[in-house]
Amino acid sequence: MTLTPTQRPAAGAADQAGRSGRRGLIPAAWQRVGRPAWWAELLLIGAGWMLYNATRNAVPTHRDAALRRAADVLRLERELHLSFELTANHAVNKITWLIVGMNYYYATLYMVGLVGVLLWLYVRRPEEYRAARTALCVASASALVGFYCFALAPPRFLASEGFIDTVVQHHTWGSWASSSVSSVSNQYAAMPSIHIAWSTWCGVVMFRLAKSRIMRALGVLFPFATFTVIICTGNHYEADAVAGALIVCVGFLTQRLLTGRPAFPPRDRL
Repeated sequence: MTLTPTQRPAAGAADQAGRSGRRGLIPAAWQRVGRPAWWAELLLIGAGWMLYNATRNAVPTHRDAALRRAADVLRLERELHLSFELTANHAVNKITWLIVGMNYYYATLYMVGLVGVLLWLYVRRPEEYRAARTALCVASASALVGFYCFALAPPRFLASEGFIDTVVQHHTWGSWASSSVSSVSNQYAAMPSIHIAWSTWCGVVMFRLAKSRIMRALGVLFPFATFTVIICTGNHYEADAVAGALIVCVGFLTQRLLTGRPAFPPRDRL
């Protein structure tokens, strides 16, 4: 019986790991290359959504702690002279078209970008799909742990500190902060920033695997644009963004430990 590309053991990966002198925690014979079954990916997404819902339902009981931590994070950043959330929030809020655009960006583009990159990987780069997806899953799971163990209120909840809730003020439709969807979103999931985590993952994948210089440049710009948006809209602190980028690093490091090889081939082999 001939094995299909999705069933064949990752012999090339094993050879690469052997040449580097490193072995992954998962035996090479168990590793697979190529496109996984679409239904398996949908099941994985469904499991992730269930975990998110379980976390969302538990976190509101941590509301008081989330607000206390918010004040502590802001105080620490100010003591380190690293806090510019309030200045950015007020400055951009004065430009209505810009802040409204940022509110819509915050509500939609990070998810659109993630789905787009995942589909592109699945269709166009199946050999790298599994490794990149593993890194994404680890980063997302790390974020859920952060949401549950370190519930943190976003800056927009700190009106006493002068922050403006730009969604409320400009009546932006469809944001996770608006009343229409706040009942199905975790309002205390500021640490780490999942927007930064997912946009950074997208940026890394695009920069490493895209052949077009324009697409690679967009990959670099995506997380920086997202950082600007999350700060100006009062949805995150700088510390949240740093944590979001760090869990992506954890994701790719974990993937390497599991497989014994990097997620992406050298650029001269692309």
